Amino acid sequence: MAEALTPVRVTAQAIEPWVALVESAYRGEASRAGWTTEADLLAGQRLDATMAAEVLAQDDTVVFAVPAHVPGATETSTSSPEAVTTFAASVQLVRTSEREAYLGMFAVSPDQQGSGLGSRLMAWAENWVRSQWGVRSIKMTVIRQRSELIEFYRRRGYEPTGETEPFPYGDERFGTPLRDDLEFVVLSKGLDIPN
Repeated sequence: MAEALTPVRVTAQAIEPWVALVESAYRGEASRAGWTTEADLLAGQRLDATMAAEVLAQDDTVVFAVPAHVPGATETSTSSPEAVTTFAASVQLVRTSEREAYLGMFAVSPDQQGSGLGSRLMAWAENWVRSQWGVRSIKMTVIRQRSELIEFYRRRGYEPTGETEPFPYGDERFGTPLRDDLEFVVLSKGLDIPN
C-alpha cells in the first residue's frame, strides 16, 4: 500500500525549493530526465522567485507540495514548509468561482515521474478543492503540442472542452518559445467522477 501523502502548503519562505522543483520538471537539461519536459518547445524559465511570490500572494490561490523523502525524517501535513529544502511534487490550486477551481503549476520531480506520485497528488488536490472549497469541477490548461501530457490527464478523467487560450508570446517570464504555433487547450473534470 502506498504511503499516505502529506503535502504542505507552500509559503513565501519555501519559494526557493518550489521554484527549483518546477524548473527541474519542465525546463532545461534536468527536465529531460523526465517525460514532462517542455525544453523542446520553450527555452528559459518556467517560474522564478518573483513570479512564485506573486502566485502565493493571489487571493483564492494555494500551492501545496510534497516534501522529498529524507531517510530517517518524518513529515506530516502540519510540517513547516520553511524546514523543507526539496520538494518531490507540487500543485497550484485557484478558486475561480463558487463551482470551479483551476489546477496549475503541477510538477513532479523527474526522478519521481512514473512512480505514481503525480496521480496521487492530483487525486489529493481534487479531494482538497471539493472538501475545502465545495467546487464541482476543476479545469487546467496544457500546451496543445504536449499530447502525452494531455493523454495523462485524460486517463485521470480530464477532457478537452474545445476551448483554447493563446500562449503569452512576448512575455519572457514564461520562457522563450522555440516555435510559433503554441497555444493552450482547456481540460475539465467534474469532481463527482471517481479518481
